[in-house]
Amino acid sequence: MSVPTRPADPTRTRHDLCSLQDIPPGEGRAFAVGGEQIAVFRRRSGKVTAVQAACPHAGGPLADGQIDERVVVCPLHLNTFDLDTGESTSGQPPLAVHPCSVGPDGRVSVEL
Repeated sequence: MSVPTRPADPTRTRHDLCSLQDIPPGEGRAFAVGGEQIAVFRRRSGKVTAVQAACPHAGGPLADGQIDERVVVCPLHLNTFDLDTGESTSGQPPLAVHPCSVGPDGRVSVEL
């Protein structure tokens, strides 16, 4: 089970997204949430992470990128971003990272 990466923020709203089973291990899925596009990744370790869906370089669909336990690779120009911090490892602006968790019922949720 994943836990939020940040303390609860009363200004944020929790959004139910899907069942954990809807995101295969090692893959990502895109969601429209609260007027934002986000990409949710299920790492092979089971940890679930949510970041902005578009690469800041050229708007590449990050949910379609390759991931490992540490980074996502944008499928357009191969820019890489740390999944925990959003920091670019290839010189691009950072991604927004959103607290994401899996509840006891197996539902994935994100805070925006």
